Amino acid sequence: MPTIAQPIHHPPFAEDTPRDRRHLLRWAAAVSVGASCWPHAALARPGRLIRAGGAGGDSLAQALRQAAPGDIVELHGDLSGEVAVIEQPGITLRGSGARRVLHAAGRHVEGKAILVVRAQGTVVENLEIRGARVPSGNGAGIRFESGSLKLRRCAFFDNENGLLSANRRDMQLHVDDCEFGNSPRHAGLLHHQLYVGAIGRLEVSRSRFGGGFRGHLLKSRALDNLLWSNCLNDGEGGMASYELELPNGGVATILGNYIAQSAGTGNPALLSIGAEAQPGAVPTTVRLAHNTFIQNGTAQARFVHFWQEKLGPQARLEAADNLFIGPGQIGLLEAQDLGGNRHQPARGPLALRGAGDRWLQSLRR
Repeated sequence: MPTIAQPIHHPPFAEDTPRDRRHLLRWAAAVSVGASCWPHAALARPGRLIRAGGAGGDSLAQALRQAAPGDIVELHGDLSGEVAVIEQPGITLRGSGARRVLHAAGRHVEGKAILVVRAQGTVVENLEIRGARVPSGNGAGIRFESGSLKLRRCAFFDNENGLLSANRRDMQLHVDDCEFGNSPRHAGLLHHQLYVGAIGRLEVSRSRFGGGFRGHLLKSRALDNLLWSNCLNDGEGGMASYELELPNGGVATILGNYIAQSAGTGNPALLSIGAEAQPGAVPTTVRLAHNTFIQNGTAQARFVHFWQEKLGPQARLEAADNLFIGPGQIGLLEAQDLGGNRHQPARGPLALRGAGDRWLQSLRR
C-alpha cells in the first residue's frame, strides 16, 4: 500500500509566545531545510528502463501502457502530438540529456490535458510541456487527478493552464526547480500557470513564474502550503491577476520568495489570502518571512490582502523581515507585523540589486 506523508507541524500562534519574530524565523528555516516527507509507492521489484521517442523508441502512450509500477520511461527525443495517461504507481517519466519537449500540436487526452496523472508516487522530470488546448478552453499541460506527484526541472509554456489539479485531501504535489510562463491570450478565459485544488499538501520550491494573462501565476486551495525560494514575476508585458493567491486560506509558510507585479495587472494585490473563504471552513495560519514584494502598478495597490472578514476571527497572519517596494499599502495590521518589515515606496538601487532580477533573466518567455 502507498505510504501517506504526515502533516507538517506548525509552530504556535504569535500570541502563545513572546511577541518576537525569532520563533517564526527559526521554524521557517527548519522547514525549508527538510521538513517535507513526500509519499511514494511501495514497490516489490526494481524498475525497468523503457525508451520512448528518438530512433527506435516507442510512442509515449505505448511506453506508458507497457510500464509496470516502479518503471522509468525515458524520452530520447522531442515529441509532437503525443498525449498519455499515467495510472500505475511509482512511474518516473523523464527526459534524457537535454530537456525534452512534449508539444500538444492540437491533441489532448480525455479532453483535459497533454498528460493526465492518476497514480501514487509519480515523478516527472526534465520535460518541457507546451501548447495545451482543449474544446472547453480549460486544458492543462498536466491534469493531476489523484495520488502524489513530484515535478523536477520541468517547464510549462503556452498552456491554457500549466498544471491543474483535482480537489482531494489525500493528494500531495511537490514542484521543484520548474518554470511556468507565456500564458496564451485567449479572450474570455483565465489561464492560471499553476492551479492547485483543495489537496492535502503543496510544496513549491526554487521555481519561476512569469508572463501571465488574466489568470494567476500561482493559485492554491491546498490545506497545507510550503512555498520557498521562488520567483513570481509577471515581467514586462505580463497581464496576470494575482501573483499568488490562496483563495480558501489554509496553513501556509511563504518564505524567501521574490514576488513582482507588472503595470498591466488586472488586480491591485500581489498576494491574496481568503478571497473565496467561508468563515472557519479551513483553519488558516499564514506566515510570511524574508520575501521581497515589488509593485510596478497603481498607488491603490495592496501588497498583501488578508480577507479577515471572510476567513473568520480565528485566522492568523504573521509577517517578519519582508521587503515591500513600490507604491501602495503593505496591508499588514499591527498584530500581524512581527517586526523587520520595510516599505520602500519607490523602486531604487536596493530593488535592482535583488536576487529576483537575476532569476528573471533566466525566465523564458
